[in-house]
Amino acid sequence: MYAFVQIFRSYKTSSMREGDHITGATQQRGYRVRAPGGGRKLTEVRDPGILDALERIMANDVAGDPMGKQRWVRASTKQLSKKLREGGHQACPTTVSRLLKGMGFTMKGNRRRQIRVPCPERDQQFEYIAAQRERFTVAGLPVISVDSKKKELIGNFRSSGRAWSRQAEEVDEHDYPSRAVCKAVPYGVYDLTWNRGYVFVGTSNDTPEFAVDAVAHWWANDGASRYSGRDELLILADTGGSNGCRCRAWKYNLQVNLCDRMGLTATVCHYPSGCSKWNPVEHRLFSFISINWAGKPLRTLDMMLACIRGTTTETGLEVGAFLQERHYPKGQRVTQADMYGLNLLAHQQCPRWNYTIGPRR
Repeated sequence: MYAFVQIFRSYKTSSMREGDHITGATQQRGYRVRAPGGGRKLTEVRDPGILDALERIMANDVAGDPMGKQRWVRASTKQLSKKLREGGHQACPTTVSRLLKGMGFTMKGNRRRQIRVPCPERDQQFEYIAAQRERFTVAGLPVISVDSKKKELIGNFRSSGRAWSRQAEEVDEHDYPSRAVCKAVPYGVYDLTWNRGYVFVGTSNDTPEFAVDAVAHWWANDGASRYSGRDELLILADTGGSNGCRCRAWKYNLQVNLCDRMGLTATVCHYPSGCSKWNPVEHRLFSFISINWAGKPLRTLDMMLACIRGTTTETGLEVGAFLQERHYPKGQRVTQADMYGLNLLAHQQCPRWNYTIGPRR
């Protein structure tokens, strides 16, 4: 048996070498195995009327802009092939696809486009934020980044992602909010200097008062001891949300619950619209928290807090988690007279995004 296999291999090798030699000689003489124009003819050559028939069929199945190049076919290639057969033209779905490409149609997905007009002050604001961060860092003053994380339903619900386990976790089929224990509202405070994160988990609403209380809680429990003798800090925040630049309640609560109560001077710099992902708390804190609890159902608040506290990175990130059970009602009203009473100073550079609030005497 072994000898037969060796003979077969030697025969096959010699046949390939002879075939290569013959092919090379044929190419040198300029000969062809098949004459030009030989072989099976294309469908549109054998049936010249198939293109006109396809155009007529697609007259009602083409959508898009009739005056431009953006057009697409609503019917599938199988449906078009069936309609062609009913009209006496034979063409498989693959042939129909080739004919459509010849007519200028291709398979394309949706493409996002920016509807919002780009802000002309975007680059200036980023440069100003960089300058403020450098000034505060050199002076040894605290620089924090704040934002709200996505709300999470607490219960036996599915968690996105996968985790190593011997058996998959069984969760409810549907994520009905009525079956949840509660809805957790995480608000993050990230200390850029010490690479420390603090997540305050509320159970009511994401309001400006809740956001300011989170910042005040961070300063009272950690910031004051780490930055002893400092009375000024820089806050980096998004343009919208509970800490938005146009939110009166955010500025009012900063004045009352942080600056007046703690004796701090808070400089706030907001990132431009559509640039929230550049906020450090997003990619330095929230992203790693989501990775840590991926595939783990958040059945209780204690489990959620444990997952947050267990988040770490190779760069030494440490995260603390605290529960705030106080109820924060929506719709806090701040009058124009209250705004006039604030010790607020807008900066010359992009004043709607940059301002400083000092304690009132």
